[in-house]
Amino acid sequence: MSENYDGFRVTLGSHWLSRLVHRYPSIWKRLGSWETASVAQQIADVEVTRPVFVAGLARSGSTVLLEFLARHPQVATHRYSDFPVGLFLPTLWNRGRRSRRYAPRERAHGDRLQVTPDSPEAMEEVLWMAFFSGLHDSSRSSVCTAGDRCPEFETFYRDHIRKLLHVRGRTRYVSKGNYNICRLQYLRAIFPDARFVVPIRHPLTHVASLMRQHRRFSEGQRRHRRALDHVRRVGHFEFGLDRRPMNLGDSRTVDEVLRLWESGEETRGWARYWAYVYGWLHELLAADPPLADASLIVRYEDLCRRPLRSLEDVLQHCFLDDSRLAEEFAGEVSAPDYYRPDFSENDLAVLEEETGEVARRYGYEGGCRLDDSRDPALGLALSPAC
Repeated sequence: MSENYDGFRVTLGSHWLSRLVHRYPSIWKRLGSWETASVAQQIADVEVTRPVFVAGLARSGSTVLLEFLARHPQVATHRYSDFPVGLFLPTLWNRGRRSRRYAPRERAHGDRLQVTPDSPEAMEEVLWMAFFSGLHDSSRSSVCTAGDRCPEFETFYRDHIRKLLHVRGRTRYVSKGNYNICRLQYLRAIFPDARFVVPIRHPLTHVASLMRQHRRFSEGQRRHRRALDHVRRVGHFEFGLDRRPMNLGDSRTVDEVLRLWESGEETRGWARYWAYVYGWLHELLAADPPLADASLIVRYEDLCRRPLRSLEDVLQHCFLDDSRLAEEFAGEVSAPDYYRPDFSENDLAVLEEETGEVARRYGYEGGCRLDDSRDPALGLALSPAC
């Protein structure tokens, strides 16, 4: 069966509109502040209470968790249609959009997930890039802590969330942002009552999924050149022709990952990156008990094997209890059959060498042995995240 890359098409109108927003962030920030002043009375009583941040490496199950939380009647999230104007003018953009029904279509990832312009999506990276330069420069640290406070950003960001809650008619904000994994301390400094949900996935299937998506996005961007500009403007550098690893303060490891990728050692490069990110996260949470208490690690495999229990744990952690929602969504969690990891014994040895120690810190006691690939929860992906 041949791959379909139609999901990478970007219309000329969308391309030029996003270019306009991306090239002149200062203008759009001023427009956003003007909008805030114009609706000041309307949002005067809107508070940002216990915001939820879903943050982890791409392909770890974050999309499933966002889809789940977005169905809660109290929750507002960003949508595909918010890009790019709605990220700076959420009130005007949402009020000005005509209500209509859209035919769902498979997203660019080719993972069977059907989306419409109104589907929840990770979009707030656009705001971070408008205020912080060099966020995705792999040669410098991307970590933001409480010592990196930017009052201008924090005011704009909080007001943006308040406007989004108001225009959506909701009381709780949920964000999906892969790069927020390196900003957990900063986000908690802004929102002391924030809740963090961090998905993690067995390195065997996680690396396989990342490799598959990198190949797919690279080919899709070669066929549709506007797609590369689009992902850059949205702030997605996880895979594709402009793949960039996060720098978590260890430039030597980042350089090693880049070298491995450039030399074609994809399995080892991704495995080292997996261990780098989740090893760093483990040390961060161990050194910051209050942050650890506000964070819930969600293993992808637990979602596969025990979806109801896992989803109930997520709701309880986020103070969004709704057992009926968990029961309904648990029935939609299934293992697709559109691909399996296809690693050789040498690849598995590489995965164990690079990730075994860190994987065991998260309860993956079997490491990356060949026997693990026979477990359906490991050998197959959780629909629709993989």
